[in-house]
Amino acid sequence: MQEIIAWHVTGTRYGIGQDEADGLLRCGEPGTQLTWMDAKVGDWVVTPRIGKPVEINALWYNALLCLAGFARRLRQSPTLYDDLAARVRMGFRRFVRPDGEGLFDVLDGPDGNDSSIRPNQLLAVSLPHSPLDPAVRQRVVRVCGRELLTSHGLRSLTPRHAEFRPHYLGDPLERDGGYHQGPVWGWLLGHYALAEYRVHGDAAAAQAWLEPVRDHLFDAGLGTVSEIFDGAPPHHPRGAPAQAWSVACVLEAWQRLERLRLQKEIARARSPAAD
Repeated sequence: MQEIIAWHVTGTRYGIGQDEADGLLRCGEPGTQLTWMDAKVGDWVVTPRIGKPVEINALWYNALLCLAGFARRLRQSPTLYDDLAARVRMGFRRFVRPDGEGLFDVLDGPDGNDSSIRPNQLLAVSLPHSPLDPAVRQRVVRVCGRELLTSHGLRSLTPRHAEFRPHYLGDPLERDGGYHQGPVWGWLLGHYALAEYRVHGDAAAAQAWLEPVRDHLFDAGLGTVSEIFDGAPPHHPRGAPAQAWSVACVLEAWQRLERLRLQKEIARARSPAAD
C-alpha cells in the first residue's frame, strides 16, 4: 500500500500522478479511458474525463487517511499520509461549484472544468472520510437526489444534459455510446444511501432508499441485481442481469446501515429515559 501511494505521488503511466500545486491526482491521455466510465468504441472514447476526476480524488483522500490509520496501528509515523491528505482536502475545495450545484465532475481538463451533473461526486460524501464541509455535503446529496436518483440506482448523467440517453437500446455502437450518458447504475444506490446517512444521521431513513431492490430481485436475474437500467421511467433492467458490484454495493450499504440502526435501538433501550 505504501508503494502504491508512492507511485501515485511520483507519477506513472497514462499521465497518472499528483499535481504538486493542489495535491490532487490527475490522469488521462488522448485515447485512454481510465475511470469506471470507460466506454470506448474503436478509437472513440465516449467519456475520456482527462484531468482530475472527482471520485478518483475522493478515493485518493480516503486512501491517504487509511494509510495514516494503519501507520498508527503499526506504531509507524503517519505524518507523510496526514500531510498529503491535508493538502488534498485543501485542493478539493476547487471541486465545489460556485453556483451551489454540487461539485465539478472533472477539474483541469482539456476544455477546463466539467460541470456535467454526474453521480461521481457522491463518493466525496459516501466514503468514510469526506474532504467536504457539512454544508457542501448536503448540497451534493440534494443535487444528486434531484437530478439523478431513481428507485434502483442513479443516472450516470442528468436528463437536462444535451447528451443524455434515456434508453439503453440499439446496436453495439448506440449502446456503448450511451453506456454512461444516462443509464441508471445499481451500484450507486448503495453510495447514495450511505451519503444520505452521513448527511442526515438517520440510518433507518437512509436504509429505506434500498427497499426497491427487494422487488427487483424477481425482475431480471432471479435473486440478484442488474447492471444498469434505463434512465427514463419505468427504468427497465438492461445490461448484465447479475452484476457483482450492483449486489456488493447495495448489500454493503444495507449491512452498514443495519448495524447503525441496531446500535441506535440498543442505545435507546439502555438509556435512563427509556425506563
